[in-house]
Amino acid sequence: MNAEHANQHDPRIRRAIEELKDLIQRRYPRATFEVAREEDPDGIYLRATVEVGDIDEVVDVVIDRLLELQVEERLPVYVMPVRPLERVLEQLRQPRRKIRPRIELEGVAPAP
Repeated sequence: MNAEHANQHDPRIRRAIEELKDLIQRRYPRATFEVAREEDPDGIYLRATVEVGDIDEVVDVVIDRLLELQVEERLPVYVMPVRPLERVLEQLRQPRRKIRPRIELEGVAPAP
């Protein structure tokens, strides 16, 4: 399917989106979803808002099926996991710790 002609109302894309939602909701029952046409790359995006520490965990749930849909079935569908806005704002309010990198040079004695 040509990504330029992708339509979220296309039955194949609707089924794919529903399947991806189901995979995510099995693991994260409180997840919420939005579906929209986006660019870069052009296609239909499933935005999944999930309360999780690491959004890569959400990707792990769908990645195998998502790749099948994109490569084998040639459907321009994408999943974009995000954290709830409240959680992002909370993290931004936390004071940041300054981390000083430790550099060790071979053959140089450490300072006393």
